[in-house]
Amino acid sequence: MRKIIAAMKVSLDGKTEGTEGHAGWVEAWSEDYGLTPRIDACLLGGGMWPGYEQYWSGIQDKPDTPAWITGEPPTPAEREWAEFITRTPHYVLSRTLTTSMLPGTTFLRDVSDVAALKQRPGKDIYLVGGARVVVALLDAGLVDELRLITYPLVVGGGTPLFASTARPHRMELSSVEQLPAGKVLLTYTVPAEGRTAA
Repeated sequence: MRKIIAAMKVSLDGKTEGTEGHAGWVEAWSEDYGLTPRIDACLLGGGMWPGYEQYWSGIQDKPDTPAWITGEPPTPAEREWAEFITRTPHYVLSRTLTTSMLPGTTFLRDVSDVAALKQRPGKDIYLVGGARVVVALLDAGLVDELRLITYPLVVGGGTPLFASTARPHRMELSSVEQLPAGKVLLTYTVPAEGRTAA
C-alpha cells in the first residue's frame, strides 16, 4: 500500500505559521525533505490550497519575479518543484472548493476518499498540509510518516501544528539530519499499532 508522508516546516515551538497568517521565517517553499523521487501525488487541505495554488502558479508563469510570500525570486529548488507539480496529480480535501488553476487537480470530499486514494497503485503521497488536514488524517490513522524541518526560532503566537489533535500519537524517530542555518530535519514513523482504522 502507498504511504502518506506528511512534511512541513515548523518553528522550534511547533508553529506552522505566525500571527500574520504565514510562516514568514521560511526562506523558500521548495520540497526540501527528500521526497520527490518517492512520490507521484500531492495531497492538501482546502485551507492551504488557495495560497499553494497562487504561489506555484505565480512561479510557473513568472519564474524570475519575486514570490509574494518570500519577496525574493524563486530559488532553483523552487523552480524545480514548480516544474515537478505540472506533471504530478494533486488532491485537495475540501467540501467546498470546486475549481483549480493547476491542471491535474482532483477534489476529495471526505477522509474516506483519502483512504481510497491510498489503496490505488502508485508511489507514495506527499501530504503538503496545512496543519488541520495533517492532524485530521493523523487522527484517522492514514499518515504513515512525518517529516519536519524545524527552524531555530521561537515564534510565540501563531498556529501550532498539533493543536486540534483528538488524541495522543506515539512516533518512532527514524532519522535526524542537520541542515544549514541551524535547521534540523526530523523524520518520524507512525507505528502501525498507533494508527486507527479510517
